[in-house]
Amino acid sequence: MHELGIMQSALAAVLDQARAHQAARVNRIVLRIGRLAGVDPEALAFAFDVVAKDTPAAGAALTIDHVPARARCLHCADDFEVESGWIFTCPRCSRLSGELVQGRELELSRIEMM
Repeated sequence: MHELGIMQSALAAVLDQARAHQAARVNRIVLRIGRLAGVDPEALAFAFDVVAKDTPAAGAALTIDHVPARARCLHCADDFEVESGWIFTCPRCSRLSGELVQGRELELSRIEMM
């Protein structure tokens, strides 16, 4: 379960920021995860509960913003949403494209602390 390692890294960054801002408690953490990032949000939430225990982030709300996957057609320059895979068919001109412009994100986007 690589989600545990991902959450350990994210929590380390959160706790570094909490220390830097002299925050006693982390109230909320917001992550942005792309549809094609290869991360299971439920496993990530479970991992958060495990790694946050006995830290200033224990009991904090974890919010996961899901980012849809979008590709760009190199022929007609149309951007379109995709469900899966790495080669996509443009719905406008039916050409194949492998240019993913959004959907692999794995970002710590916000920390609320006090």
